[in-house]
Formats: sequence, structure tokens, C-alpha cells
Amino acid sequence: MKIDGKFPNVRLRRVRNSPWIRKLISENNLSVNDLILPIFIRDGKNKVESIKSMPGVYRYTIDKLNIILKKAKKYKIPMIALFPYTPKNKKNKLGTEALNKNNLVCKSITLIKKKYPGIGVMCDVALDPYTSHGHDGIFINGKIDNDKTNEILVKQAILQAKMGCDVIAPSDMMDGRVGKIRKALDKNNLKDICILSYSAKYASSFYGPFRDAVGSNKSLKSDKKTYQMDYKNSNEAYREIALDIKEGADIVMIKPGLVYLDIIRNIKNKFRIPIFVYQVSGEYSIIANGIKNNLISKEAIYESLISFKRAGASAIVTYFALEIAKELSSSN
Repeated sequence: MKIDGKFPNVRLRRVRNSPWIRKLISENNLSVNDLILPIFIRDGKNKVESIKSMPGVYRYTIDKLNIILKKAKKYKIPMIALFPYTPKNKKNKLGTEALNKNNLVCKSITLIKKKYPGIGVMCDVALDPYTSHGHDGIFINGKIDNDKTNEILVKQAILQAKMGCDVIAPSDMMDGRVGKIRKALDKNNLKDICILSYSAKYASSFYGPFRDAVGSNKSLKSDKKTYQMDYKNSNEAYREIALDIKEGADIVMIKPGLVYLDIIRNIKNKFRIPIFVYQVSGEYSIIANGIKNNLISKEAIYESLISFKRAGASAIVTYFALEIAKELSSSN
């Protein structure tokens, strides 16, 4: 890129020396419309349970969801994402609790749509919260069976959509599941339901606290590298996302976020499709603990979220959503 002019005629600091001018020329900004709030739900009554590996994040029984949903409504967060902590006695090898119309997710959808109809609801389509082995699919002959898993995922997606879920989010990384879910939704007259596909979900080391939060960490005996993407690869993301778009994905997800900014930018430039990014639990906990221990300033939260916008993200799933929404609200 050719740079016109030279010092001292050109002084780039002139457009940085006051807050008002920095605001005028900022290339990327963050608003509450960029935020998606993940919420962990659990069995029982009258409980708000802290998650040790995720400071400031909690699991809520359904009767306590009002606590966090009122805040989401107050600060005008557009969408929440539900993740269940399934009791061990409801888990099995096939993850059949995922298809129970009275499971935690389905009951939560009913509550939210009744009391908070203006908030969008995104539901995870995957079996790892429900399987006794902690994997996103079912084992047959010692391997995660792609096609048999897809049969269950389709049923899970249809159930969630019928309960009132607005955005179906398959996060399992099985091949072909987007097309099968799209076909089933249309067949069931659910053609207006969005599919947000976790298209580029990497086999990352940053998921540990989330697995604690949903209770799959201790039961997971092996890694997920046969279905989640290899973090050494970038071109593979093009193929995954191109296929999901062809199969009917309306939005694609890249996960994790901070260590995959190159993937976000490359995909945005290539496909011009809405891209959501998940600032995952490990990223959250590193920043939150850094702030807690006075290693970094609180501005690191905002800086990290802006990096996603700068890379090309349309929206961000982040455990900092309420905190940032509150700050944005008070600054307006």
C-alpha cells in the first residue's frame, strides 16, 4: 500500500489527541446489538450455582431464570443461548434426554417465550450434555458414528424448534447435519427457523471450563479430534463453511474466537455471510482471572470483543455480555 505524504506534514497523532476525534474516526465499535448471552441451566429448584472455573458465571434452575433474563431484557440483549447441566441419572450412551420434551432446554424455552417474547432463543444441537461418555455423537464399534448421530440431531432440532426456539445451532461437527436439519425443518413447516451452524469449530484446549459448566468434563475419556477441526488448518474451514452454506446454514459460527481471528477475517472476505464468534469459556476465564488478580485492566474485555468486530464478526457469544451491555447502557 502506497503511503501519501511524509513527516512533518503528515502527523497521524493529530487524529488521536482527543477523545472526541478518536470517536469520530473509529473504524469499529461495539454495541449491545453485537452481544449474545450464554446461560447455563440446571435441574432442581431455587438454586443459583456458581461455576468455579468461570468467575461470575452461574447455573440457574428454571424458576431462577428470571434473575438473569430480567437483566438481559433491561439491557436489550437481542439473543440468549441455552446450555443444560444434565444430571448423571438422565445421561446414557445415546443421549436420549436430548429428545425429552420436558428436558431443561425445552422447559426453559417455554418459560422464555411466555415471559420474554422479545428475546431471541438459540439452542445448541449436540449430544455432549446428554451422553454418559461426554461426546457430541453416539459410539458404534468404538467410533463416533456420523450418520446415526445425525438421525438423533435432526429429532433434537425439530423438538427445539417446535418448543419455540428461534435459532437452531448444531455444534456437533457431524458431516451433513445442516442439510438434514434444514430439510426436516422445512418438511415440518418450520421454514422460518434459522440455522446457525458451528461450521468451523476447532478441537481446542480452551473449552475446559465450559465442559465443567455442562458436566461433561469428567465423563469425557478421549478427545474430539475425529470430528472437531485440527487447529493447524485454515483452508479446511473454507470447505466446512462452503458445504454448510450449500446445505442451508443462514449464519456460521467460528469457535473459539481470540486465537482464530485469521479464520474470521478470511471467511468474511470469502463468503460475505453473517459470522458469529464464540468467545469461549477458556478465553473468558483467562481474561476474568487476569482482571481479578490485577494482571490486566478491565478494558481487556472491550479490547477482546472489538478484535472480533475488527476481524469481521457480526455478533459475539460472550459470558461478558451482561457486563458490557450494562456499561454500554450507562455510557449512552
